[in-house]
Amino acid sequence: MSVAAALTAGLPASRPRTSQLQQWWVLTSRLIAPTLRSGEVLTSILAPAVFTAGFYIPLNTVMTTFGFGLSSYAQFLMPLIAMQSLAFTAISAAFRSATDAVEGINRRFSAMPIGIGVPLGARMSATTFRFVISMAAAVVCGYIIGFRFEGSTWHTVGFFAFAFLVGAALSVGADLLGTMSSSPEATTQALMLPQLILGMLSVGFAPADQFPEWIQGFVRNQPVSQWVIALRAFAGDTTGNAGEVTWSLMGPPLAWALGMIVVLVPLTVWSNSRRP
Repeated sequence: MSVAAALTAGLPASRPRTSQLQQWWVLTSRLIAPTLRSGEVLTSILAPAVFTAGFYIPLNTVMTTFGFGLSSYAQFLMPLIAMQSLAFTAISAAFRSATDAVEGINRRFSAMPIGIGVPLGARMSATTFRFVISMAAAVVCGYIIGFRFEGSTWHTVGFFAFAFLVGAALSVGADLLGTMSSSPEATTQALMLPQLILGMLSVGFAPADQFPEWIQGFVRNQPVSQWVIALRAFAGDTTGNAGEVTWSLMGPPLAWALGMIVVLVPLTVWSNSRRP
């Protein structure tokens, strides 16, 4: 029966059905397309370059004098550059989710026949798109200063897989904070401080034993340091001092990343599924 016939007969017309996959694709395109026009993609490329120049140029000579345990400071520093690039992209994700929350986009989505997890999935997909660009730029910058993947092919694959796992943990947390925020600008400013503190007080810049003894425990065990240690082991080194990819070494970094995902994903889904 046609729509017109149904209306004539007094029967409700059937509503066209849209799959959640189609909804996800439309919302993902909505987030990715503006980044190509607004320059966000260019920012994702320039940020790793700025981190590389800002960290490597002033510290290379100093760290070469004091020592860092690997074949080159570029090999030592590269995992932190990757972490900072991922954190910067996650902050952009927080700004995006906060903007949607403030402008009422989330309320509009929650009042529409859209799958509960579709808006969140679309934001995560768009963030992953920027993660890929940012990681590619970080690796290129690392190669320019002398970084090399010295492990096997599987170790190289593990490097990127683990980096994207950490990126997923960071982006879910950033999305949750952005969704609950009333100011996109304040959200990004608030997230810059933890990124700065955990980055500076980590083994990404210098070995833990070069920090004051009273803070070495925090420096060694905080999440950024553990993630840097894991990435350093995946990347390898000609000296053999980068660490071996074993369960004992990978346990704490995986626990930090997976723990964040397990805790934050339900909270983020709940925050995005509240109906007006």
